[in-house]
Amino acid sequence: MQERPTLQAIPAFGSNPGRLVMKSYVPANLPNQPALVVVLHGCRQTAESLNAASGFSKLAKDRGFVLLYPEQTRSNNLQRCFNWFRPSEVARDRGELLFIRQMIDHALKHHRAYRARVYIVGLSAGGAMTGALVANYPDMFAGAAIVAGMPVGAVRDAISALRAMKSGAPAPAAGWGARIAEVSPGRRAWPPISIWQGTADRTVTPANALCCVDQWVEASGLERSAGRVDKKPWGALSTWSAGSGAQVSLYSIDRMGHGLPVKESRSAGSRSKDPFVLGAGISAPAELMRLWRLSRR
Repeated sequence: MQERPTLQAIPAFGSNPGRLVMKSYVPANLPNQPALVVVLHGCRQTAESLNAASGFSKLAKDRGFVLLYPEQTRSNNLQRCFNWFRPSEVARDRGELLFIRQMIDHALKHHRAYRARVYIVGLSAGGAMTGALVANYPDMFAGAAIVAGMPVGAVRDAISALRAMKSGAPAPAAGWGARIAEVSPGRRAWPPISIWQGTADRTVTPANALCCVDQWVEASGLERSAGRVDKKPWGALSTWSAGSGAQVSLYSIDRMGHGLPVKESRSAGSRSKDPFVLGAGISAPAELMRLWRLSRR
């Protein structure tokens, strides 16, 4: 039986103001200047549970990139959620946001990874944190994916976060793009962003995915009405383009609940250990490899 890749904890990498844990998987025989993929877990998950169920480490081995998992601790949040709803944790160069940036800097330097090929994907609370990272450090990422997440600046405390997750975040008077403009004034160029949402999600209502679309379409200076919708066997893919490629895309997955979609297969036994990695007609990890042009070695 082939040995399953394991994650390694990195004990020292920066000031760690967020008091999080850094874990990584580094395949043998990396190419020169490998890409770096950052994965942010959701509430009640660990780096190991998400990695085993999603197969990201196998993809890293097959395609030769460095895999980084920031991990939340119970001392910070009893449910292991990244604290995306606390302004002090998602402000530039502060709290958990700064900690994750320091982890990325450490991985880039230690593994001589290519700074122009850093990608990030986050699920649920990790998805909300992904949006905050891109809004604050847009030049750090070449692509991002927000899975069952929340728009940047949607709330300011835990109570309003729970309400917004269930019922939808109230739109700012100036529009969702204004929340991004507050973080990075005058910025118009952003990495391509894909937004993923199950239509049967009862933890984060699908209305929030539409808020995320509004936010990044507005921030990118695109026309919301100019989106293209393609029906797929698993649901619908909507895209808003700038130049030659899609800038913002929405993967709406029919009848899927709250979680990361993976392609169902006979070898899906390990996925039962993580209730937030769900069988679907499309695999987000595999599709992200295509979007980010991380090809097999």
